[in-house]
Amino acid sequence: MKTVLFLCTGNAARSQMAEGVVNARFGEAWRAVSAGLEPKGLDPKAVQAMAEIGMDISGQRSKPVAEYAGSSFDLVVTLCDDAAARCPVWPGVGRRLHLPFDDPGRVRAEGSGEAEVLAVMRRVRDQMLTQLPEALRPDERRLAS
Repeated sequence: MKTVLFLCTGNAARSQMAEGVVNARFGEAWRAVSAGLEPKGLDPKAVQAMAEIGMDISGQRSKPVAEYAGSSFDLVVTLCDDAAARCPVWPGVGRRLHLPFDDPGRVRAEGSGEAEVLAVMRRVRDQMLTQLPEALRPDERRLAS
């Protein structure tokens, strides 16, 4: 089974949702985990957005990236520019990929209401449902060389 680490700054929404999508849809081939550079706790709106499509991430928890120190992954995916810039080096990583999704937390910080935050969560979730399957495919260019 291949392993993937989803990394963002807070490990509150985007990385949690990505972990949930991969484990629910690709669990026979992939095991996903997530972590944050500065964990902030699981966002209830992320849990709500995922529950709307039948994926329960309520049992997940926000974890510091240090929890996976020494672990190797087939794929490390950064989901925000901050994580991409500050991502630690992972020995044994097969691939590293950057998939920047909008930050629902930023929408909240800008003073938007919870309805707007949930709308961003839903949009990010739906983008992940289409983009993550492609991200999990092997890089044929790397395999051909």
